[in-house]
Amino acid sequence: MCGIVAAVAQRDIAPILIAGLKALEYRGYDSAGMAIADAGEIRRVRAKGKVREMEALYEADPVLGGTGIAHTRWATHGVPSEKNAHPHVQGRIAIVHNGIIENYASLREGLKAKGRTFHSETDTEVMGAVIDEHVQAGKPLREAVTAAVRELEGAYAIAVMSLDEPERIVGARRGCPLLVGIGIGEHFLGSDAQALIKVTNRMMYLEEDDVVEITRETVEVFDLDGKRVDRTAHESEISADSVERGEYRHYMQKEIFEQPRAVADTLEGRIGPHGVLPNIFGIDADPILDKTRAIHIVACGTSYHAGMVAKYWIEEFARIPVVVEVASEYRYRDVVVPENTLFVAVSQSGETADTLAAMRESRRRGYLATFAICNVPESSVVRESDLRLMTRAGPEIGVASTKAFTTQLTAFALLALDLGRRRGLDNAKYLEHCKELQSLPRYIENALKSEPEIVTIADHFVAKQHALFLGRGAQFPVALEGSLKLKEISYIHAEAYPAGELKHGPLALVDENMPIVAVAPNGPLLDKLKSNLQEVRARGGELIVFADERAELDEDSQENIATVRVDGGGDLIAPAVFTIPMQLLAYHVAVMRGTDVDQPRNLAKSVTVE
Repeated sequence: MCGIVAAVAQRDIAPILIAGLKALEYRGYDSAGMAIADAGEIRRVRAKGKVREMEALYEADPVLGGTGIAHTRWATHGVPSEKNAHPHVQGRIAIVHNGIIENYASLREGLKAKGRTFHSETDTEVMGAVIDEHVQAGKPLREAVTAAVRELEGAYAIAVMSLDEPERIVGARRGCPLLVGIGIGEHFLGSDAQALIKVTNRMMYLEEDDVVEITRETVEVFDLDGKRVDRTAHESEISADSVERGEYRHYMQKEIFEQPRAVADTLEGRIGPHGVLPNIFGIDADPILDKTRAIHIVACGTSYHAGMVAKYWIEEFARIPVVVEVASEYRYRDVVVPENTLFVAVSQSGETADTLAAMRESRRRGYLATFAICNVPESSVVRESDLRLMTRAGPEIGVASTKAFTTQLTAFALLALDLGRRRGLDNAKYLEHCKELQSLPRYIENALKSEPEIVTIADHFVAKQHALFLGRGAQFPVALEGSLKLKEISYIHAEAYPAGELKHGPLALVDENMPIVAVAPNGPLLDKLKSNLQEVRARGGELIVFADERAELDEDSQENIATVRVDGGGDLIAPAVFTIPMQLLAYHVAVMRGTDVDQPRNLAKSVTVE
């Protein structure tokens, strides 16, 4: 949520700032703005709504200059409006900010007592005023920023410019990501690499409490004591083409169809004819995984659902007890940590605030080690973990996660199989499951062919306001994920339950106005699920069943039922395969209802504040 782009260059940087903001639109926002140092003044362009609305104001009255900062805001303090949009100006400085400052109210009152006037409701403008106080006291901009952030409580990534030093920008971070883009005769700041990839692929990732100063020719990083620190520059693996929508109508649709390749990339070099390859979790993994006797998986949203599926696999293959926790809840309860427990953090971005904070909290709770499953190699979760496995999904722009989920499942399957091998899983079964996992990209490719059928079914949801999803065993988390996708992008209220829970409450909701979506892979729980479906039919509910090709449902003799046949492969890969039609259903329902598929209301892609 929120996005920062900043630049110091010899050319006019407004087009760069606008392009960077457009690349960050996937994060979710409600207003946009930029400020540029121009002929001895700071000129701002701000607008409520989309970047294109701010861009139209700029085109009507262009702002020229080589130093500037820009921002997309997701409202926290103050309603979405032009006055609350960033950048904010106080005195001689302008500032953009991601995060939340917890002590802003007391700082604001103190500054008002000194005669400061505020024009917004934001904590960011208070930060700007604190920095300007230090500038007016005679400090250079970098020293003023360093002094100011010492007074702040909370999380922030900021970029600041001053009329007194119009050819430099100072950035700082604590708890929110910020990186430097390194060019030739120009340098940049951004919330993530996607904001800058069109101007440079050389990136420097800042660490906690870093303060960075960029000019056209230099990049210098300091700690809060003012000492220079070294940060290594990396070549980003993201390509400019990978963040383009191409032939697809929406990024989400593109990312759904990228899943066979994303899963194949996640498996590449990690599994072979004789099983999971050595050292894929890190060179120090063997002694840690050999000692592991319990696992706590901590995540949010879609990543939490991936962890729930992994619990079934790990407990079955390795006989290791697994607890799956919502990160925001984990932090605020006294968790029992058995001896030799592995802490597993799951995050697409690697900057999810609750998950990152939970991982940091785990270090004082006596875990054996921390393990990260993540999509961004340079992220905080990855850098701060002991072991890691990257998902290789590539950039995911759509707010509703798709390929991140299936690649997380793939990563968890590798971990479950490796732990099973270490804990005595029958070798023939182990090799059979490994072969099955290697076939997953092909089964996903086949599942995508169900799209025409799903388009027809989606029409049944357009006028509905509620939906119920059912699953059993490892398919229950898949039902949860399906309901989450539908509510995220179509705004239809959707819930998911284990199918066996129908009689314990949800059955009271079933009537002809509530579609019931059921996941029915072939397996030992199929007969139980069929009984649950009969309970729905007896009450006039409309059933949509995603069924394995081998599952016997006798749907031809039943009314009020639509069945989509999917070849789910084996028990291990079926959760990932049956996720595909759920994603397609949510996508096409949203398209038919005319919602903003890639940027659904009120949501952000990367939740970097608590």
